Amino acid sequence: MISGNGTTRFITALILAVMLLPAVSSGERVFFREDFNDLANWKPMYFPKVKKHTMYTIVTDAQGSYLEAESRGSASALVYKREFSVYDYPRIRWRWKVENVYHRADPHAKEGDDYPMRVYVAFAYDPAMAGFFERTKYEIARGIYGEYPPHSTLSYVWSSVPVKDSMIVSPYTSKAMIVVLQQGAELAGTWQEQEVDIVADYRKAFGTSPPASATLAVMNDSDNTGEGVRSYLDYVEVFSPK
Repeated sequence: MISGNGTTRFITALILAVMLLPAVSSGERVFFREDFNDLANWKPMYFPKVKKHTMYTIVTDAQGSYLEAESRGSASALVYKREFSVYDYPRIRWRWKVENVYHRADPHAKEGDDYPMRVYVAFAYDPAMAGFFERTKYEIARGIYGEYPPHSTLSYVWSSVPVKDSMIVSPYTSKAMIVVLQQGAELAGTWQEQEVDIVADYRKAFGTSPPASATLAVMNDSDNTGEGVRSYLDYVEVFSPK
């Protein structure tokens, strides 16, 4: 039989033992995490016929550093320099904020196809998996631009206007699907956390499994609406939950 004092000592010892146990790993495998202390891991991407480019800079405050994206009737993107396997690392999470939204935005029309922030996944074209006509088309594109265009893309966006469907076909091509995560101005000015499963989303969007390799890009664009906004990314991480 344990006395009152003995019971107290036993509970205290048990609590200390639990506190001293090593932390249990979440089991996640991380391909990369970007906290935006600098832009060494990113390269700019520009678009034909778009002369004004979005400005991407690192800003720092008491809480840390962030990517600031400012567009004024402009468009360009930042692309992470390394490809990754979407089957090895199928999840992406990030924290973003927009200062305002676009009044003339329309996700279903080319002239309104602008978003204050996108997290953009471009799936690599594989010639070995393509038919004759597709290979020909991609070879012509490579001759013009110096590299193959993506096979297909998913754009996770903060939509300026409310939308009925969470997945929208791009007004430019059926190979680009837009996935709406936030919409409208109600949460503008606040940080929002996001996490997505790009393999599951690709299958839902296109009805098939994605190509194995992909690259990640981020973008703030306003070249179609001619408006402007500042938006921010606190971090972005590509990982596997296993």
